[in-house]
Amino acid sequence: MKIAMIGSGYVGLVSGACFSDFGHDVVCVDKDTAKIKALEAGRMPIFEPGLDQLVASNVKAGRLSFTTDLQAGVAGADAVFIAVGTPSRRGDGHADLSYVFAAAKEIAQAAEKPCVVVTKSTVPVGTGDKVEAILKETRPNFAWSVVSNPEFLREGAAIGDFKRPDRIVVGTEDAKAQDVMREVYRPLYLNAAPILFTGRRTAELIKYAANAFLATKISFINELADLAEQVGADVKDVSRGIGLDNRIGGKFLHAGPGYGGSCFPKDTLALLRTAEEYDTPLRIVHATVEANDLRKEAMGHKVVRALGGSAQGKRVGLLGLTFKPNTDDMRDAPALDIVRVLREAGAEIAAHDPEGMEQARAILGELDYKQSPYEVAKDADALVLVTEWDAFRALDLKRLAAAMRRPVLVDLRNVYNPAEAEKAGLAYHGVGRGVAGAETPLEQKVA
Repeated sequence: MKIAMIGSGYVGLVSGACFSDFGHDVVCVDKDTAKIKALEAGRMPIFEPGLDQLVASNVKAGRLSFTTDLQAGVAGADAVFIAVGTPSRRGDGHADLSYVFAAAKEIAQAAEKPCVVVTKSTVPVGTGDKVEAILKETRPNFAWSVVSNPEFLREGAAIGDFKRPDRIVVGTEDAKAQDVMREVYRPLYLNAAPILFTGRRTAELIKYAANAFLATKISFINELADLAEQVGADVKDVSRGIGLDNRIGGKFLHAGPGYGGSCFPKDTLALLRTAEEYDTPLRIVHATVEANDLRKEAMGHKVVRALGGSAQGKRVGLLGLTFKPNTDDMRDAPALDIVRVLREAGAEIAAHDPEGMEQARAILGELDYKQSPYEVAKDADALVLVTEWDAFRALDLKRLAAAMRRPVLVDLRNVYNPAEAEKAGLAYHGVGRGVAGAETPLEQKVA
């Protein structure tokens, strides 16, 4: 089967590479000439574990190619996927669908035969209807089929998520389109990955609902972490205790500095805007967004408190800058707010990230970027673990403490054992890890 992937960003490139690895003939189309030339030369525009090898092997096999020529890419395609960006619009938080609609029009103009057009981009409810209208208006003599097929890829684990999905959601009531999509995903269907066929609008809503629910779990456990600190409880044990309940599950219950990245921030905002348009308030999602925004800034103030209440003239080292490990993505990363708060408080900032320093420099400007955690620790008044990269999980704590001017460790990912950190000479500050036996407000009143 021939597949055209319009957009060679994160979703388009990973999806196109995986489809080609299934044996489909895939061409990835993008208007960015520099990106296409880089891909043709084997250079990836993003960091994703295993993606460079996957692309190289399928290019070598002749199943994967890249072009800036949309007409050539779409020619003869059985399915054309739209995988362009849908960033938040400035000012109102609505998803910017201009790239989706432009792609739909160009597909209609370029197609040599009727084909199935699939929206892989994350789009608000009703977008598929508008895409179909654009296709029919541009080429009314073609029998178009429009499908919603949302992606559920985690940055840093995208290839595994694509090849071993929990489910595949296909939104269409068109029998022909269903047959095409079954063939597209046949390799996964044979491995018993469930394919859920729904209406198109239902599929569009499933994507936003999933991301909003996961974001809610993160904000929920982060707020419980604040309470745990005050009452002398350990949020890690709280997370495990509730996560072992099969009705809840343990995923996305790790307390930390808040969520970021390319999906949760923009998708929760877009869902709220859709709800407003239909006069159906989503109060829980609204609270989730608000709590997360406050959370990231609060982590900067947490570092200031660990410094004794003032960061003026003090040196703070950051371990990790990207919003999560195994990616170079800096979009809405907690580090952005933490750096802003520390700068406003007068701190000097050093930082190291295994993959994200180039991207961070474009946003944050000139921090004192270092090539190792131990260089970051040198003469620091506090060391802050922001992103839980594997390279930061087994550091020599004694060596860190010896290098620092003041041995303070603020562990925003709860990677280290407090007792071991303190034994190594570090004053440890975790997230939601209260002191056992702390006096409660009630006990204070009784006394």
